Amino acid sequence: MKYEIRYGKADVKVYRTHGTPLRAVTPIPESPFTGRENILMAAELEVAVHGTAFLDAYTRGDNRLVVATDTMKNFMHSATLASSAATLEGWLFDVGRDFLAAYPHMERLTMLGRELPFPAALVPADDGDGFMTSEVLFARDRNDRSTASLDLERDGEGVRITGHACGRADLQLIKITGSAFVDFARDEHTTLPERRDRPLYIWCDIGWRYTDAADALGTDPGRYVAGEQVADLAGSVFHQFVSLSIQHLVNEIGTRMLERWPQLAEVSFEATNRLWDPGAESPTDPSVKTYADPRPPFGRIGLVLRRE
Repeated sequence: MKYEIRYGKADVKVYRTHGTPLRAVTPIPESPFTGRENILMAAELEVAVHGTAFLDAYTRGDNRLVVATDTMKNFMHSATLASSAATLEGWLFDVGRDFLAAYPHMERLTMLGRELPFPAALVPADDGDGFMTSEVLFARDRNDRSTASLDLERDGEGVRITGHACGRADLQLIKITGSAFVDFARDEHTTLPERRDRPLYIWCDIGWRYTDAADALGTDPGRYVAGEQVADLAGSVFHQFVSLSIQHLVNEIGTRMLERWPQLAEVSFEATNRLWDPGAESPTDPSVKTYADPRPPFGRIGLVLRRE
């Protein structure tokens, strides 16, 4: 038989204080984001180890080479403490590189990370004039977040990236006017009415890949694409653009991303249509309406744009 082995540790939540600040990110017109202080960095990490070195554990119950997944969890905390990365991708690279250095029988691995955003809370300024962002108080944000994955393997005395993916997940955006869906194919099964102006509520995950995977690590901040900027760009395009479908909208966002960041080779989208069901409408002002949550099933839209 031919075996393909993978094992590791998932759902490892790590909170790191006083990380390396991310500064000098190239600004774009759609976003005010140019960096962050990283006083608190938090993510849910996962490591998956691949290779045949652990085959005896599967076929013979021989665990002599098996690194316990609890050990992996502890190692991720230790490697995070030593990391000087300012980005999620750089953090994953540092931890994965240290895994391969510490355990020579690990042939290759995949590191995954899902950001746990804790933006600084807004508090009264010390001088009493207005407000400022706190350096000690942070509020858990359960909205969109950055994600990343890196595939790493040995390359002589070093480590090389063999695959990568970056993303901004769980965007939930509602535009109450300025979207349409008309002139679609109709047949005896069609009951959906045409809507020349409708509220549009989408849940969306946006992904991207770099031409040079090293740009994902953020060692050159000017070539790094921050998830905060991607979220801001998506919101800006949604605000400005009169879309004729969700397909039309995500294509416009993807095209704008490739224009803004020439270092990207690919952008991708997974979106679902969560358009609210109509509730009631004011008899005197048709702009005043109520809506209800939609019932499943939901339309799903996918798109990948790659440079030729």
